[in-house]
Amino acid sequence: MADAKPVILHIGDPIKHNHELYAELSRRFTIIRPSAEERQREAFLEALRTRKWGDFSAVMRPFWSTGGEMGRWDAELVPLLPKSLKVFASAGAGYDWADVDLLAEAGVLYCNGASASSEAVADMAIYHIISVFRNMQWTNMAARSGDTATFLDAHHNSPFTAHNPRGYVLGVVGLGNIGYTIAQKAYKAFGMKIVYYDPYPKSAEQEAAIEARRLPELGDLLAEADCVVLAAPGSGGRIIDAERIRQMKKGARLVNIARGNLVDSNAVTDALEAGHLFAVGLDVHEDEPNVNPRLVAHRNATLTCHTAGGALETNIGFERLAIENVWAVLEGRPPLTPVNKHLMKA
Repeated sequence: MADAKPVILHIGDPIKHNHELYAELSRRFTIIRPSAEERQREAFLEALRTRKWGDFSAVMRPFWSTGGEMGRWDAELVPLLPKSLKVFASAGAGYDWADVDLLAEAGVLYCNGASASSEAVADMAIYHIISVFRNMQWTNMAARSGDTATFLDAHHNSPFTAHNPRGYVLGVVGLGNIGYTIAQKAYKAFGMKIVYYDPYPKSAEQEAAIEARRLPELGDLLAEADCVVLAAPGSGGRIIDAERIRQMKKGARLVNIARGNLVDSNAVTDALEAGHLFAVGLDVHEDEPNVNPRLVAHRNATLTCHTAGGALETNIGFERLAIENVWAVLEGRPPLTPVNKHLMKA
């Protein structure tokens, strides 16, 4: 019918936080929420083939931990989407689970929730930066060991290789919203020197605010930084492997709060054991939920469970951005956090 409301496909759990906003969205649009069974890969593909949900105009995934049961939005899935689809708004900062270039070719804007997680992810990065400079994992493991000799070893000996971060060079790979927030915190709290590598430079004003220098090549950053922080999207593939590690300073530190596929965990462990890398801090892992057992046993490897963005404020923001991005696009307004807009045809 000509006056029918546009349809939004809500994939994942029901709304948990922004109830009034969702209620207003429901009044303006028709919302369909497929069951968990319907979201499994084969069932989801078949539903798209048979146009089970009709010509929906938007897909909304308000939570990063549910709504991904169908797997990757790839060359098998994207061509099955209806021509009516305008926007896919998802929670989460990363988007390696969706081929955003294929979505752009299909005329679908992909929007993420990165701005909602910037604060939490940056805070986790700061935790890891402190840990790799101050031997926090060594002393944490010793304190929990229950062994007097192990405790006293950490108490007496860890300070000889621990350093204050002040004055050291922090190299940020990917100076987007999250990377810039990390750099701000490290610069203002610790007085670290900031260098960065990113194909898209920050404005002169933004660089001046943290005295940041943009380096033309990744190798230049790796050679200069005392601590390298990865804050790049995972869609570009592996960044740190054995060859790249050899370009890093001997005794350098590595922190990854971006995506596990960016780092070769065996190469990192080899470098730790050889002493080329002094310490690493990893919130994300190459084969999640499995963590490299060699890293688990290493006292200079700080490990967390992909929880960098895991604050309540982040979840609330993810949910709100998913709703607001869909709402904006369906009403003809610009999206708030587009990822692939630059890839869309004019």
